[in-house]
Amino acid sequence: MTFYPTDRIALFIDGANLYSAARGLNIDIDYKKLLDEFKKRGVLVRAYYYTALVEDDDYSPIRPLVDWLDYNGFAVVTKAARTFTDAQGRKRFRGDVDVEITVDMLEMAAHADHLVLFSGDGDFRRVVEAVQRKGARVTVVSTVKSQPPMASDDLRRQADAFVDLSDLANVVGRPRQSPLPRFIQGDQTPAELDAEDEL
Repeated sequence: MTFYPTDRIALFIDGANLYSAARGLNIDIDYKKLLDEFKKRGVLVRAYYYTALVEDDDYSPIRPLVDWLDYNGFAVVTKAARTFTDAQGRKRFRGDVDVEITVDMLEMAAHADHLVLFSGDGDFRRVVEAVQRKGARVTVVSTVKSQPPMASDDLRRQADAFVDLSDLANVVGRPRQSPLPRFIQGDQTPAELDAEDEL
């Protein structure tokens, strides 16, 4: 990952996708370390974090993280999750923030030299291509070392650089202390809402 001291950097973190990649590597992300690391690499213009939230839930396990990020230098973008019942009758949640990430990346391309996308979702290949046409470099951070791999081959090939999250684990990660609490009767956590369909 090549950065220049004068690079204006913007981070775009697909919360569900990064959570799944980190879980696949058995690490937790330390968001303070992540922010500090990219502040060292250039001029950090903005750090976006995207996630879906269940709005009518009294307590969501992801809410403390979202609040912390919001007060500690991240621009948090949330979207209401949709509730549905699966074939087994279990309550499930789905939330997709791809459009929000796409719009922000296209807008930020005029104000940043280097965009860092924390997602392996192949749907982002076209927006990466569009941002590159505007003159910005794009680094994708995800992993191919988890089972299953979290990074789309098409997205990896389109990016100017690909960094495996496992290579950043010592810098921005820490070993998982304990599993995150499950969300409502053992179903998906809010961070996992749209991770199933990432590739």
